[in-house]
Amino acid sequence: MAEYIPQEKLVEIAKEEYKKLQEKLAASPLTNKDRMAIPQMDMPSGEPKVRARQMTEVALGYTKEQAIVEANRCLQCKNQPCVSGCPVNVRIPEFVAEVAKGEFKKAADIIKTTNLLPAICGRVCPQEKQCQGQCTVGKVYKDATKSVSIGRLERFVADYERENNLTSVPEVAPSTGKKVAVVGSGPAGLTVAADCRKAGHDVTVFEAFHKAGGVTVYGIPEFRLPKAIVQKEVENLEKMGVHFEYNYLVGRTSTLEQFFTEKGFDAAFVGTGAGLPKFFGIPGENYIGVFSANEYLTRANLMKAYKKGEADTPYYEAKTVVVCGGGNVAMDAARMALRLGAEKVYIVYRRTRAEMPARGEEIEHAGEEGVEFRFLENPIEILGDSETGRVTGIKALSYELGEPDASGRRKPVEIKGSEHEIPCDAVIVALGNNSNPLIPATTPEIKTDPRGHITVDEKQETSMTKVWAGGDIVLGAATVILAMGEGRKAAASINEYLAK
Repeated sequence: MAEYIPQEKLVEIAKEEYKKLQEKLAASPLTNKDRMAIPQMDMPSGEPKVRARQMTEVALGYTKEQAIVEANRCLQCKNQPCVSGCPVNVRIPEFVAEVAKGEFKKAADIIKTTNLLPAICGRVCPQEKQCQGQCTVGKVYKDATKSVSIGRLERFVADYERENNLTSVPEVAPSTGKKVAVVGSGPAGLTVAADCRKAGHDVTVFEAFHKAGGVTVYGIPEFRLPKAIVQKEVENLEKMGVHFEYNYLVGRTSTLEQFFTEKGFDAAFVGTGAGLPKFFGIPGENYIGVFSANEYLTRANLMKAYKKGEADTPYYEAKTVVVCGGGNVAMDAARMALRLGAEKVYIVYRRTRAEMPARGEEIEHAGEEGVEFRFLENPIEILGDSETGRVTGIKALSYELGEPDASGRRKPVEIKGSEHEIPCDAVIVALGNNSNPLIPATTPEIKTDPRGHITVDEKQETSMTKVWAGGDIVLGAATVILAMGEGRKAAASINEYLAK
């Protein structure tokens, strides 16, 4: 694990590099060799042992000097491989070129032609597997983590625009008289709402919770994505004229069919996400102290359980917590457990770090904060006290890695006779989620695949007339930017349909 470097030191390094860069630029234009010689700017973060008990944001963002130095590492490749790696095809070399010149507002405007949520995406997208995974600089180093830090630059310009009150409300076309219902206010739904409203349609977003944002408010913790940023994006949509109806559970409050027959909508988009948690199906999962990561994080994030004495939401106090899983949600749950007072937190994962699907930065941050990783282990039973009904530990098996499976990751093979116990008083299961089943269950016209995902065509149209779908309800648990990509496709198709 890399050594933690305090923010002050990183800022000092950046100022020196910025000074060198300006001297170099004054003498002559940078060559590719010059650009490759510029050191990568690390993202400043809070001191690990302090931040591990706080809800404030961990990654602190670039300074202007850091952003300009990092942007000048970009080679401005003619074939733009980074753009093809982005699900919404952000014009990356163009916005990075503006950052390199210090034109931060221009950079934000370029991003927003294809991505309306850069402050969110810059924080939570798996850039090393998308845009930065295709970056030529990273390929030269044979390491995506050494690519140009596109996500950090995206975050910087979005924050710069917001903090300097430079955010402009997108223009809205004259009213078409057509009405669009958007079910779910996650990244896919918000994207559809924006694009359909820009086309002049009357848009209403129906949200089951009391706040908009979907997984960005109930799933991703405050220390990784401050909720004020999400709220600002929602406010921008409201300024465009998008309406929001909260505590509205489509499939219960009303059906999709009623949107058309009783409410006069001309089209509907379903973006209800993947909110149905998966469990192991092993003995002991009904003990008190066993949680899905979904419930655990929703209590803390959306319902502010960490505000002891202020929020009405209770949370389960535990000294030793075991989190099962290796994705971003597992990292979020483990790090949240520390902030809720756990003294020891283990992540139990049946492969090794190399196979973990979580973002490298999240794994690094979890380790810095004191989360302990137990690789090549997996629970086969949850242990508990029969009198109190509470968790006392897990029984686990040890594994070794065999041949690669269909995902390309090496398959874990159990080691016979390796059963052992790990004492704990809470278990959080972070194995991913299934698609929300409510709308398919109450709308038989909508077809789903065997896993419960709504099936759509290449334009995101469902089997029900006038209904489109996208995001996790179609993909299964995916990423914010992939959901937004589906939202853009769906909105374009809806706008085309309503223009007929």
